Amino acid sequence: MALTPADVSRIANLARLELSTAEQSDLLVQLNGFFGIVERMRAVDTTGVAPLYTPLSAVQDVSLRLRDDAVTETDQREANQKSAPAVEGGLFLVPRVIE
Repeated sequence: MALTPADVSRIANLARLELSTAEQSDLLVQLNGFFGIVERMRAVDTTGVAPLYTPLSAVQDVSLRLRDDAVTETDQREANQKSAPAVEGGLFLVPRVIE
C-alpha cells in the first residue's frame, strides 16, 4: 500500500496540520517506508506460530502475573464531571468537530 501526495494532504487536513511541500514530501517518504515494513511483515507465513504475549516467552518460561478483575474504587463520576463545561446524562458533552 503506497500513499500518494494527495493522501498525505488529506491526512494533514484531517489532522488539522499545516505542512509545507517539503514537509509533505518527507512525511510521504516516512509513511511509505512504514507501510513497506508492514507489507513485508504481512508477507511472512505465520501459520502454526503461537502468538507471544511477550518476546521474553520465546526464550524462557514466563507466567502471567494476573490479578482478579475486581472493583477497587467507588464511582467518582459526579466528582470528575464537576469541572466539565457541559454534562448530560452522565456523559461529557463536546463540540462537534467532524464536518
